[in-house]
Amino acid sequence: MTLEFLRPHMGRIMVPLIMASKRAGLSPNVLTGIALLSAATAGVFFFQGNILMGTLFVAFNALLDGLDGALARSEKMESIRGDFLDHVVDRYADIFILTGIFAGGAAGWEVGVLALTGVLMASYLGTQAQAVGMGRYYGGVLGRADRLVLIIIAGILTLLFPGRYFSLSILGWLLLVFGIMGHITAAQRFLHVWKNMP
Repeated sequence: MTLEFLRPHMGRIMVPLIMASKRAGLSPNVLTGIALLSAATAGVFFFQGNILMGTLFVAFNALLDGLDGALARSEKMESIRGDFLDHVVDRYADIFILTGIFAGGAAGWEVGVLALTGVLMASYLGTQAQAVGMGRYYGGVLGRADRLVLIIIAGILTLLFPGRYFSLSILGWLLLVFGIMGHITAAQRFLHVWKNMP
């Protein structure tokens, strides 16, 4: 499962939001910064046990995560500097959100560390492909867009069905899935790059 195929179409999907951002005078980098703040806010709310607000801010982060790039492409403002900033912010956003979820009690630190390492290694392998001259690679079973959508769904389900199921909340089980599937995704990306290296 991957939603990364939507990336090339984000400009058309987000036309109204792109126009609103232009009218407000917001640059892609400003949107990226707001996305980071929304992720940090989501993490704080999850840590405090406020699942509703945490989920809403994850949704806001997901929206901005697509909007900054769409605006940059629309305005022909794409740059190496912006791309670098976007990837750094995305990794910190992942850390804020996932840490907030497990530190808030959804799962133990063991599951949290598994989720963090899986997510970060999958992301690292995606960009490392570009670093070694193979081009950015978003393949594999679980990309960032997927993770954000799944967190939103799991947040809603947690609100509807609170409690623990075999010692983990629904969000806790999702972290376990992220850990396992993240490392599988990292392995898939590694093998793809390794096989296609000259």
